[in-house]
Amino acid sequence: MNIDFELYRIFYTVANNGNITAAAKELNISQPAISKSIKNLEEQLGGTLFIRTKRGVILTSEGKEFYNYIKKAIEYITSAENKFTDLINLETGCIRIGISTTLTKEFLLPYLEKFHKLYPNIDIMINTNISSELLTKLRNGLIDIVILNLNNKKYDDDIEIIKCKEINDCFVINKDYLNLNNLNLSIKDLNNYPLILQSKESNTRDFIDNLAKEHNVTLKPNMELASYTLVVTLAKIGFGIGYATKEYIKKELENKELFELKIKETIPPRYIGIALCKNNVPNFSTKKLIEIITK
Repeated sequence: MNIDFELYRIFYTVANNGNITAAAKELNISQPAISKSIKNLEEQLGGTLFIRTKRGVILTSEGKEFYNYIKKAIEYITSAENKFTDLINLETGCIRIGISTTLTKEFLLPYLEKFHKLYPNIDIMINTNISSELLTKLRNGLIDIVILNLNNKKYDDDIEIIKCKEINDCFVINKDYLNLNNLNLSIKDLNNYPLILQSKESNTRDFIDNLAKEHNVTLKPNMELASYTLVVTLAKIGFGIGYATKEYIKKELENKELFELKIKETIPPRYIGIALCKNNVPNFSTKKLIEIITK
């Protein structure tokens, strides 16, 4: 059977009211139209749903059984409509974000704060990991967006990238290494000094390694660390030359806890970006957060 849902809704309303006049008033439909719809439904089902009386209508035994199922269906559909309305009005929902700890602190938090003040009922779930692992989860639908440092590589066709903010990297030293700025060092010369870089799994390391390769250099760090914060901290206390993002160390540069190490080569800017999977449609909450970030 392919029965119009509107006939079920009319049947449900008539059964609840026990009266065609009252049902017509509730549905804002004429009484003859109600009667015609009930007759149409009975003909399609092949049985009688109501017994007409002077006081109204009562369900037949078959009609009562039918009503119990229709009632559940109507309630489910109403709940679904209400849920959908809540979702598009951002009264409920969840955003699952894949991001590094560094980007959470240095980039995302102000936007999350603004979003949470506007939409306090939306749950935020943050998954921190390396970008390659997060992109796999994005493809599998386990997270909604990935916020990452872009490294100028070409992403697969199923990944959409939205550029958000330009950032600029530099090598940094503490005051004990300030004499290096008088030596006119090249990127190749850095291998002659203690070098502190992030581990190879990170996009930041991938970016500087690719730049070095363009100049026929393979960087050989003394320390390779998973934590960007540790790179900065160890450079600050004099363990060697670190590689950092200027926008994240403004305070340290202003307080002269760190100094930019000048090298011959120009380090090009890069971007923080949002990755979406083209095969998955982002929910309303995710779209709103992206809108806030990219304004």
